[in-house]
Amino acid sequence: MLNALLAVVIAAGSAIILAEILHRIVKRLGRRSTLLNDLATTAHRPFLATLTAFAVQQAVRGLAGDFPGRDRVLHGLVLLVIASLAWLVGALLLVLEDVALARWRVDVPDNLRARRLRTQVVMLRRVTVAGIVVLTAGVMLMTFPAVRALGVSVLASAGLVSVIAALAAQSTLGNVIAGLQLAFSDAVRIDDVVVVEGEWGRIEEMTLTYVAVQIWDDRRLILPTSYFTTKPFQNWTRTDSAVLGTAEIDVDWSAPVEPLRAELRAVCEGTELWDGRVCVLQVTDAVGGMIRLRALVSAGDAGSLWDLRCLVRERLVAWVFEHRSDSLPRLRADVATAEPSAAIRPAREAGPDAPDDARVFGGAGDGEERAATFGGPDEPARASTSGMRQ
Repeated sequence: MLNALLAVVIAAGSAIILAEILHRIVKRLGRRSTLLNDLATTAHRPFLATLTAFAVQQAVRGLAGDFPGRDRVLHGLVLLVIASLAWLVGALLLVLEDVALARWRVDVPDNLRARRLRTQVVMLRRVTVAGIVVLTAGVMLMTFPAVRALGVSVLASAGLVSVIAALAAQSTLGNVIAGLQLAFSDAVRIDDVVVVEGEWGRIEEMTLTYVAVQIWDDRRLILPTSYFTTKPFQNWTRTDSAVLGTAEIDVDWSAPVEPLRAELRAVCEGTELWDGRVCVLQVTDAVGGMIRLRALVSAGDAGSLWDLRCLVRERLVAWVFEHRSDSLPRLRADVATAEPSAAIRPAREAGPDAPDDARVFGGAGDGEERAATFGGPDEPARASTSGMRQ
């Protein structure tokens, strides 16, 4: 027993010393390499655990000799080696994913490719971690003889089990498949600006089962991933972060359009929110005693566009109030009462001698055809009209 303890101490000490030496070497080299620096930081502990567990297992197997409970100790060390090795593999994969993400920044104006890559890497990271955990648990369970014997019967009934599992986890599996579809279809990515359920926000987090949308007022809207594959939504930044927006105001018909157009140009050129692409003022409606002016402007991203639209609306309203207050919207009403002239009386009040162009269902030509088409045979009005013609 003393030999076993001595072998374990020597093996563990040697493994720890070797791991620390390698860690210092990699950390020193990492000053000039992002990959090595991330490797020294992330993979140090799992590498130390794996190397120590493996060294102790080999020492017990080859140098400790025979002692009570040797088989159980070796089995426990095998499980420890499998777990630590899975931890190391997961850490190495995370290091590679972090290096891939570090090459593409999302805090720049043109970040379309970076957001696409970040979305795919984040989704793959979750799949990777889940896969490593499942495989590690399976390998560890297969080291037990009773479980290996049970595996034969489990495989024999795998068809029935798979059907039951598919029915029970139909919704979850649907969301997982939808999450993978979103990761590689570019329909939506992390940091995309979207409008969902009537809310304007930005994609904050994407997992295999849900998507978190950060709404403009800092609320979070949590939606299943299947929502983005089964329901329509607006993606303002799918092809480019630059977007267009409008600001509308209603003014009187007497409002001068050209000075307002010049004011809009001055507002856009005087702010850094405008990206220099689109600055247009148009009359889009003219009913109800008012005309509607629509200012179409552009910005580099959705946040800047919102501020630019508010600024344009504020400055145009202020210009109308200060320079042309007579062009503010008005409500017109005629309070005088007058008898309508004979020229605008309805045809049924104009009498039998009214001209043909004052009646729709009377007179000659197509008027009689319309009367025959739209009037029923038992309709009193039709009978009286026929009697009047006779």
